[in-house]
Amino acid sequence: MKRTITLLAATLATPALAAPGGALGTMPKGSYACELPGDAMAASGVRAPAEDFTVVNGSAYVTASGRGIYLLAGDRLVMTSGPLQGAVYRRQSGGFLRRLAADGTDSNLRCVLGVSNNSL
Repeated sequence: MKRTITLLAATLATPALAAPGGALGTMPKGSYACELPGDAMAASGVRAPAEDFTVVNGSAYVTASGRGIYLLAGDRLVMTSGPLQGAVYRRQSGGFLRRLAADGTDSNLRCVLGVSNNSL
């Protein structure tokens, strides 16, 4: 009995094995503003407000169209339910995401976590 309890305690104290694609995590809370690249003659970015979302807690996000759940595994963010279901992003840094195209390559759409001193 003592051995079983010791083994159980050791198992519970060990971190879970990483999921395929990397360790599971959550994104920093806040509003992510999305844009497409501009050109040299106009703005540096063209806002894409239909793609914006806000991480509210844990693995939940909201958009103007509703609420959903995401999964962050390693540097890959997948919207698993809600208005953005099926969208996949590559996390380039803490608050910077690049949406992936259907073939897994980077698309032009980028989403950035807003901070109090920017206007995104």
